[in-house]
Parts: sequence; structure tokens; C-alpha cells
Amino acid sequence: MPVATDALPALIETDVLERVLGACLRTGGDFAEVFAEDRVNNSVLFDDGRVEELSSGRERGAGVRVISGDTTGFAHTADISERGLLAAAEAAAAAASKGDGGVRTIALKHRSVIAPHLVLKPGSGVAKADKVALAKRADEVARGRSGSIKQVTVGYGDSRRRILVANSDGVLAGDEQVRTRFVVQTVATGDTGMQTGFHSAGKTIGWEMFDEEEYDIEVIAQRAADRALTKLKARPAPSGKLTIVLNRGAGGTMFHEACGHGLEADLVMKETSVFRGRVGQRVAAPGVTIVDDGSYPREWGTSAIDDEGHPTQRNVLIEDGVLTDYMWDFRHARKEGHGQSGNGRRQSYECLPIVRMTNTYLLAGTDDPANILSSTESGVYCAKLGGGQVDTATGDFVFGMVEAYLIENGEITEPLRDANLIGNGPEVLMAIDAIGNDFATGIGTCGKDGQGVPVSDGNPTLRVQGITVGGTAT
Repeated sequence: MPVATDALPALIETDVLERVLGACLRTGGDFAEVFAEDRVNNSVLFDDGRVEELSSGRERGAGVRVISGDTTGFAHTADISERGLLAAAEAAAAAASKGDGGVRTIALKHRSVIAPHLVLKPGSGVAKADKVALAKRADEVARGRSGSIKQVTVGYGDSRRRILVANSDGVLAGDEQVRTRFVVQTVATGDTGMQTGFHSAGKTIGWEMFDEEEYDIEVIAQRAADRALTKLKARPAPSGKLTIVLNRGAGGTMFHEACGHGLEADLVMKETSVFRGRVGQRVAAPGVTIVDDGSYPREWGTSAIDDEGHPTQRNVLIEDGVLTDYMWDFRHARKEGHGQSGNGRRQSYECLPIVRMTNTYLLAGTDDPANILSSTESGVYCAKLGGGQVDTATGDFVFGMVEAYLIENGEITEPLRDANLIGNGPEVLMAIDAIGNDFATGIGTCGKDGQGVPVSDGNPTLRVQGITVGGTAT
């Protein structure tokens, strides 16, 4: 059974935290917080048939935040002794100072939270030789798919992150987050030149991930190689407004970027979101429900608490096409008189928390995926969507398609290459006319304000009418 997070050993003693928080408020601050982190990272890079890099590292420190009205003071330190923390507290308090705040006593009470799932074998306890052997096997499998595979790069990584959050509201909470990731990149050469393939897998569990069929390294390596090989036979993608069928798990990135960021409270409050002021209004087709859930077991963006000590939770953002709420961190929730949603996240102790997504996905519907495809006379089947760009103020986006095929008479036919999807997030939400009863997720790193955090996204098979495809076919 998953353990309660208050059973974890403390990074900093409670009495020390209470004294540091008291020191934060001596100059009149309204709120103070200590965020401590101890992170261990291990990685293997296997390229061109040999180990290019084998590394391990540890990062430990604390960030101290003081809020006074609309002013925030922040300082961070790699010294988590009481002396180091008090120095950071003095610097943060000075930055947010509004005079003599007198003496304020902080009494911390531990917030008990149950971990979303059990981790059986953290990668930090696995021998390096075993990790190298795993990467070598993936290289062999990918190359064995065809003599056209000329280059294979394999990346393995694991991390173990312990955090502690204490604040002047009396909150004391901790968490331990274990992540394991495996990535294979391939290059194939043929008559169409060089083509690339990519596949990755990751979960907030340990080495046991590789015991599951979906995350078998041979499956991962084969998918990466086959994507590159398929592109060798692909024709240039068509252009124009077309019907798009998104494979399950293929289009979550679109909803993360084109819709998710616009539902983060900081962008809403800055009036840089197309969804500002639209709570209670229809923003998507009937049947479309979008959720952000940091408590989703084993997913890449999962944790027991966010980086402000608030328990993660399932937040319904759009329900049956109607906008219901935004995602909130402490600062914006406090300013608006709204409850927190567990979306205050930071890249490390050196960063301030900001509103971030966790695991964002569009819920499955009732349509049979096979029927969705067979009832589509013509269009493009997107098996895997790549990265892209979005303007949150307008919702306009551009995304690349990593793996795509032509749909003709309800069947998948020729593979396509060099294809982009161009559209508008709110318009796409309204143009969804079929939602499959299947579902899958994908992993990624979300960048915002110079910070990157692990996230996942997901979707069932979907059909969207009238997205512009930017292809190269003449």
C-alpha cells in the first residue's frame, strides 16, 4: 500500500523551520514559506553503439519566499543549516519589507497526504551496468529492424526527489517523487534522404516500469525505428483545411499547449488568455471534458503535493464543453479569494512557484475508434503529434506531426511527411465531432517562464473537422 508522506524523514527539523519562518515575518510580511529539496539524478547516454555519458548528480537546497501585499521577496541557498536558512530568510524579508512586523510565532502542523501509488524499485538502487545493458539492447533492436537504420541514440534517466514545504499558515508537508524515463531516437536513410524516428516512455515509478509490456525496451526501440523507416516511404503531406483523426494519446500535446496554458490562473489574471472571463460559458463541443489531475497514479506529472505543500487533486477545467474553472497556485488563489488546486510548481528550489499543469487530458467518450475512422471519407490520421507553438492570448497554434497517414474512403493508406497542424485552440475544441472510448497518455517537459517541469497529457481517438494542414505537396 502507498505510504503516508508524513512517514518520510524530514529534510529540516520542525523547530528550525518555525524559527526561520518567524524571522521571515519580522519586517512585516504577510506570508512566509520555506521550500527544501533534495534531488538525485542518474542518466545514461548510449550513442553510435557505445556509452557516451554515464552521470550521477545530487542537488540540495532551499528557497525562502516572503509575501508582503503585492511584493514578493525570494532567496535561495544550498546551505540548509539553520544559519544558511536564516540568512536566506533575512534576504527575502528585506526584499519584501514594509517595516517592523513585531514577533510572530509559527506553529507547524504536519499535513498527512497519502502517496498516489507505490514505488517498488527506485532506479537509484539499480546497478549502472544494468542500465547500460538496457540501453545497449535497445540499440541492437532498433538497428535490427532494417539496414536503413544508420544511427541510434538511447537515453535512460531516473531521479529521486524529496521535498519539504513549510509556511506561516502552519502547513508542513513533504513528498518523495521517483521518476524513470527511457528514450530512443533513430535516423534512417533512403531515397528520400534522412528521416528520424523517436519514442519515449516515462512514469513516476522505478525500474519495475520495464516489467510491463507497454514499456518493454524492445517495444520502445521498435516504435522509434519504425517511425523513421515509415517516413522513408512517405509522400509529402497535402495542404488545406482537412478532417483530422487523432490517435489515442497522439494529440494531448495540442490540448496542453493550445488550451491548457490558457486555463492557468496567472495568464488569466494578466489578461493574456483567450479564456479569461468565460467560466460558465460553452468553449468546446458537447462531450468534451478536460481535466488536470496531479494525483493521477504513476503519470509523469504526478505527486502527492504540489511545490507549495497543497495536496494534488483532480480539477475539471471544461465539463461537457462548458468552462468550469482555472488552475490555481497559492498567490493567485489568495488574491482572488479562490481555493488552491494543487498547481503551484517549480523547477527547483532556486525558482519561485508558478501556476503549472500536471497531467492534463481530454476524457474518453463513447464512440468506437474503428467507426470514427471508417466514417471519415478523407483526411489525415495523426498517429503522433510533435512539438509546437501557441499564442495563449488568441489560442492560435502550430504543431508538427511526427507520424501521419492519409485517410481515403475510411481507411488509412499512405504515410505522410513534412506536415504541420495550424489552427486555433478554442476553434478546435468546438470542431470535435467524435470522441473515442479508448485513451492513452504521453510524457513531456513543459517550459514556462524559464522553468521546465515534468507533465503528461492524454486523449482518446478524436475527430476534428477543418484543421489547416500545412504540407509540402504541390
